[in-house]
Amino acid sequence: MATHYRLDEQHHLLSTHKTKFQLPKGHFLFTSESVSAGHPDKLCDFISDSILDACFEQDPNSKVACESACKNSLVMVFGEITTNAQVPYETIVREAIKNVGYDNISKGLDYKNASIIVSLDQQSREINQAVVGAKHEDEIGAGDQGLMIGYASDETPELMPLTHHLCNKLIARLQECREKEICPWMRPDAKVQVTVEYKRDGATFFPVRIHNVLISQQHDEKITHSEIQAELHQHVLKHVLPQQYVDEHTQYHLNPSKAFTVGGPYGDAGLTGRKIIVDTYGGWGGHGGGAFSGKDPTKVDRSAAYAARWVAKSLVASKLCKRVMIQVAYGIGISEPLSISVNSYGTHAEGFDDDDLSEIVQESFDLRPGVIIRELKLRRPIYAKTASGGHFGRTEAEFLWEKPRIIDIAAWKANKEQQQQQK
Repeated sequence: MATHYRLDEQHHLLSTHKTKFQLPKGHFLFTSESVSAGHPDKLCDFISDSILDACFEQDPNSKVACESACKNSLVMVFGEITTNAQVPYETIVREAIKNVGYDNISKGLDYKNASIIVSLDQQSREINQAVVGAKHEDEIGAGDQGLMIGYASDETPELMPLTHHLCNKLIARLQECREKEICPWMRPDAKVQVTVEYKRDGATFFPVRIHNVLISQQHDEKITHSEIQAELHQHVLKHVLPQQYVDEHTQYHLNPSKAFTVGGPYGDAGLTGRKIIVDTYGGWGGHGGGAFSGKDPTKVDRSAAYAARWVAKSLVASKLCKRVMIQVAYGIGISEPLSISVNSYGTHAEGFDDDDLSEIVQESFDLRPGVIIRELKLRRPIYAKTASGGHFGRTEAEFLWEKPRIIDIAAWKANKEQQQQQK
């Protein structure tokens, strides 16, 4: 039953409630999060992408839609795979669990004793006929319908949102401290969260300071809470947080639950594709809803999202806007996108508008799935690396969607003027 208050009671409730965030006018807070490779959902992403890579190592034309789930000592792998590769699925799964760091049941899982269930069928013939058929590689259709989002912002050199960029760097440093035994008490499961205070400046905004940082790091039973906090400050925060954004008011919430010894699949069930915001832009821009891991690039959930990031990063790197969101949509079996949308949030360069940017995108990028696969070289075993630390803002040479195409603005303007004169 709903609770009803008189107006005087409502006024009293409001007047006694403290406003927690008193910010200067024009300032706002934004938060992103990330999780480690040992988080149960990310473990499942890694298993699925490890199987995809194993297929691609032998057969670059493999069609893979591989899901994973885990709880306690049970790991399930299921989905549809059509490949000429001979893949020892159980061995791949155990090796993936080992690589993440689960080598003892006290940590949440033991790769040696885990129960592995594999249930994989071949891809539907109907889907295969619609997508590939007898088509030329450039003309293959999208593996399913859906919409995909790409985003870029000039607030970091990687053209990623600062909040999410810092989250991914914190996760990378936590993993480094565990693997190199800088902090031998660390276990594989971890989560981080970063809140940044931004200031609006007309149509754009810029980061002012880090408001708060939260880290929850799984640990063994031997270390105390105060020791954990001290070591996270010394070995993690000081190595990651840019000092120009840290001040005396920055807040730190380090293992706020106090005890975090039970983690991994013993703490929570895991499932492929449940960390789609962690995988992308930390809440900025938007998301089409489709997950990435375990999918070969004929699935536009993955390949077109990579291409949309490539397009967005290219526009910002070319100084055509300060930040931008790209949306692209597809239909199953259809090669051409059903729609392309460009939103620069009013940050487009002088003399341009979003209609111009949309025209530039359509003239500069061929977003048919087959062309995306060819130009970004997506039929390679490169995907297990993406399962942790985000798919975007990375520096690895094989991630070609992070190498922007610099657009010749003068040539585009000259071509447009010539077209107008011919009319």
